Amino acid sequence: MIIPEHERSAEPLIGENVIKHPDMVRAVEWVLTEYEPPKREICIFVPCSKAKPYHESPSHKMFDSIIFRYLTFDRVHVVVFGTCGVTPRELDVEYPFMDYQFMLGRCDIPKVKREFHKLESQRLARYLELTKQHYRHRIAYCLGDFRLAMEKAVELSQVKVDIVPKSGTMEKLHNPDLKFSFGSLYHQEYQRDLDEAICQAAGLDTSNDTVTDIQATSDDAVADIQTTSDDVVTDIQTTSDDVITDIRRTNVQVTDDSDWYII
Repeated sequence: MIIPEHERSAEPLIGENVIKHPDMVRAVEWVLTEYEPPKREICIFVPCSKAKPYHESPSHKMFDSIIFRYLTFDRVHVVVFGTCGVTPRELDVEYPFMDYQFMLGRCDIPKVKREFHKLESQRLARYLELTKQHYRHRIAYCLGDFRLAMEKAVELSQVKVDIVPKSGTMEKLHNPDLKFSFGSLYHQEYQRDLDEAICQAAGLDTSNDTVTDIQATSDDAVADIQTTSDDVVTDIQTTSDDVITDIRRTNVQVTDDSDWYII
């Protein structure tokens, strides 16, 4: 337990104040000062999700379908970042990472965004510096504000991170008419960039450029996974408890559960 129940703040973990909530600050500081990261060949940074715990969310099931197609658990460490600060995913059932309610991607308050960029880039930079000897390769799969924070963290720490999707892929898919002009991490071309980055880091053959169809399971019906891809978006056929969700390509706009919209 990171923060004992009797030491937790009475302040609600809801809304834009989550970023600087005393318990969130304390938990992230614990990760950066007391947590001992495992030594792995590859670290993959992925965005936090609306659904908790992260590893059971539709977006993280999609990430895992790519990551663990090639890697075993003893080769990779998955770290979540974003609204939650920096959270090794094996801690995603811990308070407060399991308990907050805020999606930065839906926030249009410039001050909140500025505070997030500054705070998150510093946190990520600290984690990158602290773990320089823990991983041989680092990959971050992110768009939007999370990507800006990761790029700044790389600049601050001078630790190499392969950030995907690739800039060229993003430019190709960019559509200024959409609210989220670079679309969603559910876009198959973005997934292909992650697939290739993992293969390259692991020294695997990258000749197969086809990303397999993704099927996500959700404990409580995957309602509304939002993708804002520019040319084609994803139609989510959602069923109820413990039923496989069929994700098909179509011209219907849906929603993504990842925190940055996306994100």
